[in-house]
Amino acid sequence: MVDQKKIEEAVRLLLEGIGEDVTREGLADTPGRIARMYEEIYRGMDDDPARHLSKTFTVSSNEIVLEKDITFYSTCEHHLMPFYGKVHIAYLPAGRVVGLSKLARTVEVYARRLQIQEQMTTQIADAVMEYLKPQGVMVMAEAEHMCMTMRGVEKPGSRTVTMAARGCFADDPKLQQFFFEMIRH
Repeated sequence: MVDQKKIEEAVRLLLEGIGEDVTREGLADTPGRIARMYEEIYRGMDDDPARHLSKTFTVSSNEIVLEKDITFYSTCEHHLMPFYGKVHIAYLPAGRVVGLSKLARTVEVYARRLQIQEQMTTQIADAVMEYLKPQGVMVMAEAEHMCMTMRGVEKPGSRTVTMAARGCFADDPKLQQFFFEMIRH
């Protein structure tokens, strides 16, 4: 749970540190606003993917399930700057599926934390494997990182792509190719 008082004090110190007057009208309520915002954008810290992935349904066939273009927003743990983009998740069931919204909620569990994209991608894949127990899963995340576009190398529009494959998706190049073809359409 977010400690609002600590965040408010930290924001006041930060504002003073960059030379601002924390008592001026435009900034007077900023520490409180930031504390409330942090509670919202870091809500994944208190969430568990099991809550979303545990409710499954029996299916008679085991065909690929793909949820693509799941929008996410996260915060880079190295610079405390946003990164955002899309996640694509495919899995091959082993007799059970989960509601499609639950895949998007699982993305949110991991995106709404201080994070690095590489870790987030593997966490999503591992959670799907652990809780759905499919034959395999493939996850791809594509994101733009403000720490690369707004500062540092300053290359807007550049995207980072990460992938994680588990089970049959890790072992079968044809399944991987099928995944890539499906997310392009």
